[in-house]
Amino acid sequence: MDAQGRGRADDIDPADQWVLDPNTGNYVLRLQAPAERPAPPAPRRGTPQTPAPRSAPGRSASRRAAPVREEAQPGMPPQRGRRAAPKAGGGSSRRKRKQQAARKKKALYWTGGVMAFVLVAGGATAYALLEHFNGNISTVDVGGAGSDTITDGPMNILVLGTDVRTGKGNEGYGDKGSVGHADTTILFHVSEDRSNATALSIPRDMLTDVPDCPTKQPDGSTKVIPGEQNVRFNTSLGQSGRDPGCTMRTIEEITGLEVDHFMMADFNAVKTLSSAVGGVEVCLAKPIDDPKSHLKLSAGKHVVEGDQALAFVRTRYGLKFGSDLDRIQLQQQFLSSMIRKMKSGDTLTDPTKLWDLASAATKALTVDTGIGSVNKLITLANNLKKINIKNISFVTVPVLDSEDKASVVLNEGPADQLFAMVREDVSLTEVKKKEKAKKEAADKAKTEGPEADPSEVRVEVLNGGAPIGAAQTTVDWLQNSEGVTRSANGGNAEGGEKLKKTILEYAPNQADQARALAEMMGLAPSALKSGTEDAAETDTMTLTLGEDFDEPGQPLSAPSKAPENIQRVEADKQVCAE
Repeated sequence: MDAQGRGRADDIDPADQWVLDPNTGNYVLRLQAPAERPAPPAPRRGTPQTPAPRSAPGRSASRRAAPVREEAQPGMPPQRGRRAAPKAGGGSSRRKRKQQAARKKKALYWTGGVMAFVLVAGGATAYALLEHFNGNISTVDVGGAGSDTITDGPMNILVLGTDVRTGKGNEGYGDKGSVGHADTTILFHVSEDRSNATALSIPRDMLTDVPDCPTKQPDGSTKVIPGEQNVRFNTSLGQSGRDPGCTMRTIEEITGLEVDHFMMADFNAVKTLSSAVGGVEVCLAKPIDDPKSHLKLSAGKHVVEGDQALAFVRTRYGLKFGSDLDRIQLQQQFLSSMIRKMKSGDTLTDPTKLWDLASAATKALTVDTGIGSVNKLITLANNLKKINIKNISFVTVPVLDSEDKASVVLNEGPADQLFAMVREDVSLTEVKKKEKAKKEAADKAKTEGPEADPSEVRVEVLNGGAPIGAAQTTVDWLQNSEGVTRSANGGNAEGGEKLKKTILEYAPNQADQARALAEMMGLAPSALKSGTEDAAETDTMTLTLGEDFDEPGQPLSAPSKAPENIQRVEADKQVCAE
């Protein structure tokens, strides 16, 4: 059959290939038509025949007939027959409503991860339905870049749109011989509790340093591609043989955030995905007529798909300033609308749309080997489905014009503030911030009260993921700069444990010492971990420096407020592009 599910093959509609497994309550894919049940053999002469059962008075012939069952597929039980008609008195309509609600709930259950991601301007949805789609997925081994994280802890996923012009109908979009750049880059940060997400758009023309990049070669060897200084960010992919692992390493250098996985696709992805969901609604404050992207739309709302959708996310000359930053904002609006469409009931409960979406996504998708199978993508998607769309923010990394005006440079003050918030899981959405404020009020009680004199603070400093030598550097700083003379270097954390974040463990009767040390170190209230039993007079607190630690004296707590005037779009709101 047509993998896109739009046509029929062998008179089979893709929507008819999803059947309900009565044991699990989930829909499963039946790739082959059920074999017809052979007719029963004619009775032998002289063999007594069993009389047909007598029907109850008033029942029709169709009710008397035994229910027809489909042949069971391997590993799946046969479907149950239809039950007898319900008794009169309203039970039928109530049962029907319950069954409809149950079917919708089940459909939502197995399709809940459908909007794992959309990669805009080369975008993709990170969702796959069954092992049938495994053969569609392309993978890249990024070596030491990335991690195995799928379900635990905070997660950062690099969503890459490359401007390579391969594929039908894409030759007209500029340099058809290009090996591809990091044309659209979104770092999607998912909070540890999966309650919120922040999508950081990184301008392709931002000047930065690209580090040395170990890259896997086709023969299995590793080649180190030399880094470059003060070059455009988009050269971190494709140029000089750089793979997505190089882009991951570049982002880690810029943001201080560890990138766990990547998802990448070319121009075809946004075309096929937008068509798979039946089009994406966009809004324009003024008409656009851009001969370069071939987009011509009047002011107001439109539903775009296919080539028109690609033209929409690539246009910039019809926008306010005609810059790449304007285009980023347009892409964020398109992406938000697409997520809303994927979350809508008419997508989640439509098997044909889901087939189209899964097929288009897996064909368009290239991922790292850490998530390079359908099962892993489903696990990832089910993890991401927990995020309420009201708690997803899209923001652009703050930049300033460079001296040549053709590029931009990082605006370090607000950028560092934004990166710190993401590292500390501070949500940018108002909905989530109100919930977080209640927790912060409770945490703040830990830091309120008397503080011990520095000379009375007893602490052992351990290294649990900080740079080598950080424990001794911190002890020297505490003793020589802060007057904490009763501090000592305890070496590495027990068992070589690595912590994402620095923590201070103390006993209830050491609370005044903990408050004093937290003030010196700039620790967030969440970093203070109180025990239940009091310590002896000579016992020490334990300060374990995590991967978030850089150097003593530098605050580890993130700001609670986002930088002013940053470009942002909330996923649950539609805005009209100017």
